Amino acid sequence: MSRRNFFMFAIVLLALLHSYIGWRLLPDLPVATMWRDLGALYLALSCAVIPLGMLARGIKRQPLADRLAWLGFLSMGLFSSLLILTVLRDVTLLGGWSITRAVAPAAVVALPSWTMYSAIAAPVLALLVTLIGFINARRIAQVIHVDVPLANLPAELHGFTIAQISDVHVGPTIKRNYLKRIVERINGLDADIVAITGDLVDGRVSELTFHTAPLADIKTRYGSYFVTGNHEYYSNAPEWITELKRLGLRVLLNEHVVVSHNNAALVVAGITDFSGGQFDPAHRSDAQAAIAGAPVDATKLLLAHQPRSVDDAAKAGFDIQLSGHTHGGQFWPWNFFVPLQQPYTAGLHRFKNMWIYVSRGTGYWGPPKRFGAPSEITRLRLVRA
Repeated sequence: MSRRNFFMFAIVLLALLHSYIGWRLLPDLPVATMWRDLGALYLALSCAVIPLGMLARGIKRQPLADRLAWLGFLSMGLFSSLLILTVLRDVTLLGGWSITRAVAPAAVVALPSWTMYSAIAAPVLALLVTLIGFINARRIAQVIHVDVPLANLPAELHGFTIAQISDVHVGPTIKRNYLKRIVERINGLDADIVAITGDLVDGRVSELTFHTAPLADIKTRYGSYFVTGNHEYYSNAPEWITELKRLGLRVLLNEHVVVSHNNAALVVAGITDFSGGQFDPAHRSDAQAAIAGAPVDATKLLLAHQPRSVDDAAKAGFDIQLSGHTHGGQFWPWNFFVPLQQPYTAGLHRFKNMWIYVSRGTGYWGPPKRFGAPSEITRLRLVRA
């Protein structure tokens, strides 16, 4: 399917889903016709501004592009919750009607009141979830403390700390001040290294240089390390690799460095995004290349944007993998769909002979909304098992 045909399909589907919400909710609301008409007008406007928000990056004029993005992404967040709640309402009503008809046919006449109350509840709950999600998304991520127990960890590396951020998505709605506060919180952790596991940006270097500048202020003992995510490739990855190096980050492209701490070696490796080879054959993700030549007996840490790199990481002999990409689902119920693509959604997991930690992300993508999947800055500590 061509990009144009896909876009047209998406527009038609969006219109049908908005129509479904209006058809199922508006007639059952106990309000005057004028309010139903306003509800229909809102759904029509929502259907129009969501695509505008997605296309706003192509608008050169500022601040118009960012304002359209804000409007489109806020509408997307509300629409998403409203759609899910409308579907749940219909399933509940259908189930209630079927059970009531089978068990107590005389009580079926009482169902219209439930129809009315549930029609009120759906938009009210959608607004409430969207508001709470907005507050959660726009506050700076809290620090999560995680101990990673390693049986063969040298005593000299016990207590070694890694500050991980992931999926910040500096772009239309996340700007310099948001990133600056993240950097300040990282610096307060006094970490040995900082790991940035991809999807740092959503936009070109020419658009975002001013907003990513705070990255130069990150302070660690042994450096800050970055691996590409899929969104870097959407935003011209080679340009961003050059820019991030200029800001003082070490970009790991299927390669590693050896960090010496208390005379013990820690291999810090990074691979390109799992999908990198689709954009540039030279950026095909390769865990074996990343570990080639590393000290055999050293503890080996891999930075990989997507959790599904874990199988390659285990085969290559890594002890730990740090990933992101999933956002922990970002807001309910999308966390239930992440396992369709990724082996892990969030948190610390054991895979074969290694550990994998998946960050829920430090920013957000698209709708400024987090509900049931709070953002995080992760302080990982290596400890002897």
